[in-house]
Amino acid sequence: MTTDQKIIKNKLGLLKLAQTLGNVSEACKVIGYSRDSFYRFKELYETGGELALQEISRRKPNLKNRVDERIENAVVAFALDKPAYGQLRVSNELKKQALSVSAATVRSIWMRHDLETFKKRLKALQAKVAQENLILTEDQLKALEKAKDEKEAHGEIETEHPGYLGAQDTYYVGTIKGIGRIYQQTFIDTYTKLALVKLYDRKNALVAADLLNDRVLPFFEQQDVRLLRILTDRGTEFCGAREHHEYQLYLAVEDIEHSKTKARHPHVEGHLIPPGGPKVFPHLVQC
Repeated sequence: MTTDQKIIKNKLGLLKLAQTLGNVSEACKVIGYSRDSFYRFKELYETGGELALQEISRRKPNLKNRVDERIENAVVAFALDKPAYGQLRVSNELKKQALSVSAATVRSIWMRHDLETFKKRLKALQAKVAQENLILTEDQLKALEKAKDEKEAHGEIETEHPGYLGAQDTYYVGTIKGIGRIYQQTFIDTYTKLALVKLYDRKNALVAADLLNDRVLPFFEQQDVRLLRILTDRGTEFCGAREHHEYQLYLAVEDIEHSKTKARHPHVEGHLIPPGGPKVFPHLVQC
């Protein structure tokens, strides 16, 4: 039974129940319709039979409220050509092309086509490029590069194989009497989740570089894997002028790319190094 047939059956049931009970109000209460609806159904049934009830069951689109197809196609195309543009700017640019459309209408069209956010427009653009093998415009390239940079700034970097991306951070362990503060330098290969750590009594660029030189690179060399890139926050132990900064100098010598997140943002760094360091990977940790 189709949806229309079910609806018609309910309406016929209302008419028959009212006839059986001899009480319209009671029948409407049982079936869940108003008295106005009952008399409307009764009039339609008496004049046109079941077919008349079927016709009112179909929702007729209000064509007066629909956007012109040419404008809708232009808005969708513009969303892919200039994915970084907001609805107000798109409206303004289309008006220059003699296409009158408000910012609110632009957003409505975007929502209809699942394009209402910058991320969704980029996703649609990437899908179109993959399907049609398009050559990207300068604006499209800038939008994709911007999205990539924003992902990197929030620790959302895709990792494809061991050594593709390592994450390094400094973890404060505590204080030992007679020694002072103890820090743990932590490195995690984001593809395999392998962790390499070392404890220090200080926190600076020299010890950050020492972890790579003493533990990380020797391990990767043993596996015949090259470390291509490291992601850190913007702490002073990881960032500085290359000429006077041991960590930056070491990365340059070893030809390792460096990406950075925001310092002291655990909700960002937690994508790669959870609070507590590598204790969540006890079977993979090398100290």
